[in-house]
Amino acid sequence: MTAGQGREPPTGLVRGPMARRLLLGTELRRLRVLSGVTREDAGYLIRGSASKISRMELGRAAVKERDVADLLALYGVAEDEREPLLRLAREAAERASWRRYGDMVPSWRHRYLDMEEDADHVRAYSPGGIPEALQTEEYARACLRSRSQQAGASEIDERLYVRLMNRRFDRAVHRTFTAVVDEAALRRLTGDRDTVRGQLERLAAANEPAGSKLRVIPLGSPAAPIVQQPFTMLLFEKAEIPDVVYVEFLTTALYLSRAIETAAYENTWDRLHAASLSPEDSRTLVDGLLERS
Repeated sequence: MTAGQGREPPTGLVRGPMARRLLLGTELRRLRVLSGVTREDAGYLIRGSASKISRMELGRAAVKERDVADLLALYGVAEDEREPLLRLAREAAERASWRRYGDMVPSWRHRYLDMEEDADHVRAYSPGGIPEALQTEEYARACLRSRSQQAGASEIDERLYVRLMNRRFDRAVHRTFTAVVDEAALRRLTGDRDTVRGQLERLAAANEPAGSKLRVIPLGSPAAPIVQQPFTMLLFEKAEIPDVVYVEFLTTALYLSRAIETAAYENTWDRLHAASLSPEDSRTLVDGLLERS
């Protein structure tokens, strides 16, 4: 029996290049381990190294179809069983739609944009601001202006396009977005009066699309844990693709995918979620702020 016999690569509803890369890496690792080949030997075959094989298996390196073909032969996969993985390699090499504007985005954020486009469920906690997925165009523009005061109008427009292009969860059948925000963040919005009112109106309607939910932690909530840094959880329904927690700082970001790390954030999310108002009560709170704005 060959290494690949009896198992079809679990492609299913995999949408974007990053998810395909992760899926391909998981399958390549399974086949390598099953065949008893070391990372060092696999790396030597494709004129690389053990670390390159590790990056490929983790979905963190570009994959050439030629290299995949060579590895499949090394792992003992029969020729008539290779095509699904070779097709996956071709699809994984495609460029995500936002990458034409990649020079407008910090390099440490590229991986996040790829994964966000592919994630089935996104959960965002933002203690001091409004999650990007819930920002109006004018509010997002005001935030970019305040953070990049030296940027020109055309540069702001390009950054804005990248920020908004992937965040239409209301149009995605298989995707959901849930945000938990602190009430304090809603009381110190950026921009002029019209921009603030427009943003509050957007938040008031946040729960109307089927794939979007907003929950607000009210001021003084005793049950809310203290979490000073915003984070986003990217969850995938495919068991072969690991969930990732994204934590962004001013000049860099962390990508956490070890089970012990994601479990800690899952526990924190559950506590934040429990301390927040229901979507209906959150809407009432936002309506009250809108009336006073």
